[in-house]
Amino acid sequence: MAQKVKVKFTLKIPEVVLAGLLLISGITLAFSSGRFIVDINKVGFAALSTIQKGLHAVTSTVTGTINAIKETATLRKEYEELTKKLEDYEFLQRNNTEIRKENERLKELLGFATDIAYKNYPAHIIARDPDNLYSGITIDKGARSGIQKGMPVIAVQNGTVGVVGKVVTVGLGTCMVMPVYDTHCNISARIQNTRDIGLVSGNGSNTSSLALKYISKRDRDDFMHGDIVVTSGENDNYMPDIPIGTIDSVEVVDYDSSLNITLKPIIDFSRLELVIVVDQTQENDRQEDAQ
Repeated sequence: MAQKVKVKFTLKIPEVVLAGLLLISGITLAFSSGRFIVDINKVGFAALSTIQKGLHAVTSTVTGTINAIKETATLRKEYEELTKKLEDYEFLQRNNTEIRKENERLKELLGFATDIAYKNYPAHIIARDPDNLYSGITIDKGARSGIQKGMPVIAVQNGTVGVVGKVVTVGLGTCMVMPVYDTHCNISARIQNTRDIGLVSGNGSNTSSLALKYISKRDRDDFMHGDIVVTSGENDNYMPDIPIGTIDSVEVVDYDSSLNITLKPIIDFSRLELVIVVDQTQENDRQEDAQ
């Protein structure tokens, strides 16, 4: 049998020392040449750059969010300001429209007040009292202006003149008008085309029709739906030929010699704002001023 050969290594101290010196010399040489320093700098720079990128991304996100919140708040404030300005503009537009319409109504009223033959007093309606003894309309003129009880009241609406009622109560600065639709109001009237005379009375509501009584059945074929009924001028209660209403319906009743006629009022009382109180005892001094 072959015998195993054992190799025995022995380290001698001088050799180990020599190897250590060589290793230290190499490491020292490497550091002195800058290789290790450069590698460490590269590693440190890469790590620091990554951290800086992360911090920059977080900072940018936070800053962007804050700026977006600020911009949203600014936009909301600007929107609210613009909305308020728009509301103010619309309000001014409505006011201007109302003022223009009011001026047109006043111009129309004053034009008629100048042309009328009698002294008159334009006035505004300031209150309505349907629960009073009369369906009262209160206006802003009274005894101080020269108004007296019993004076007729008319109005101009959309270019059409019509009867409103008559003064029943007079105060210093205001007075109450009993309108034609009041059940206590009776006006001597004529059918404009036929001149048949009757009596107009109210039914108690500003939205209801008026009643024309005492028109004979034999005159039924002389007038038609839509014909105008005007004041007769009798008894000096109202000026003659002022429109009261238009014929809306005609009913023949067997037991009565007169017709039951309903009228649609000329004046739309739900929209009435301005009236004219007429003093038939005095001539119109505005006509002289206009000349």
